[in-house]
Amino acid sequence: MKFFENTVYARLFILITSFVVIGVVVWNISVFYEGVKQEEREKMRIWSYAQESINKAGEEQDLNLELEILNANNDIPMFIVDESNQFKEVNNIPESISKDSTKLRRYFESVKAQNQPIVIDLDKVGKQYLYYSDSAVLTKIKYYPFILLLIIFLLLGLIYLYYITAKNSEKNKLWAGMAKETAHQIGTPLSSLVGWMEILRSENVNPDYIKEIEKDIDRLRTITERFSKVGSKLTLEKASLNTVVEHSFNYLRDRSSKLIEFSVELPDKELTCKLNPVLLSWTIENLTKNAIDAMKGRGELSLLLFEEKNGFKIHIKDTGKGIPASKFKTIFQPGYSTKKRGWGLGLSLSKRIVEDYHYGKIRVLTSSAEKGTTFEIRLPKLS
Repeated sequence: MKFFENTVYARLFILITSFVVIGVVVWNISVFYEGVKQEEREKMRIWSYAQESINKAGEEQDLNLELEILNANNDIPMFIVDESNQFKEVNNIPESISKDSTKLRRYFESVKAQNQPIVIDLDKVGKQYLYYSDSAVLTKIKYYPFILLLIIFLLLGLIYLYYITAKNSEKNKLWAGMAKETAHQIGTPLSSLVGWMEILRSENVNPDYIKEIEKDIDRLRTITERFSKVGSKLTLEKASLNTVVEHSFNYLRDRSSKLIEFSVELPDKELTCKLNPVLLSWTIENLTKNAIDAMKGRGELSLLLFEEKNGFKIHIKDTGKGIPASKFKTIFQPGYSTKKRGWGLGLSLSKRIVEDYHYGKIRVLTSSAEKGTTFEIRLPKLS
């Protein structure tokens, strides 16, 4: 049907139908509850009539029916009190309550609030009042609508969670597809640039110019390789963590403002780890670029690599404007950005590279407006 081809109408139809079904079910349970409640009141009324009949009966009157009615009530808690509110008879009350006068009186007050009393006219004795509580069955029925609503809301929550997960998965596929397409599109002019490089060499162009162009071509190759790996199943290889970290950090240092003081602290021994050098290098560069932007071209930027018992840690610290504590997790969400330019994908991709591909963790370790921000990357020792 064309109506269901529009996802907005389809979702609206499902939502309205769900609420209608919930309403009908709750209404039916409410009607059933009121019916059972009326039946119990009628039962108590008959019980009071039997009590009156026994009190008014003569010596030779057959009371078998009345006695059977009185004995039939074995599930509804009840109190019979006189006009001064003194207990005359107590039935079906838990023993732990009936033996304690304080608890019994408190329980009686709660029973009084549940139903209107039934008057028992005993002629010479006077009037007595029958107070009764809802039976266990009626109490269960009373809570069924709430239990049902809770179950339905849980189901709706699961459906919503599934919808959000499916939507995020669709977004991830879209980003991965865009990344691969970008890599493909860059590849064509990149091949052409390599050809033009050979022509420039044959034309005896200044070798320094060619050398710089080659650096940029190599950079484009690296970018192409990075984008081509997004969304792909990667095989981690054993590589030098020192080399990857230092090379990535130094690349941006050579191309950044001279007013930024860069420092790298690496361990004396070579740290080897199972990783993907291209993608991990991308993460280091993303964090370094963000730090440079946060400092607005002036400040101190340091990188620290060290080994722990269960893995390795990389700290990237800047003296920028800092990040509010409430944004520590938000900044890693796709699309989040405080910049006027950019799509807010750098930190999101970094998180995916570290956590999904390298089975590590990335987080904001510390941040304040006066001291700047420190990002931490944790990588496990994979065998």
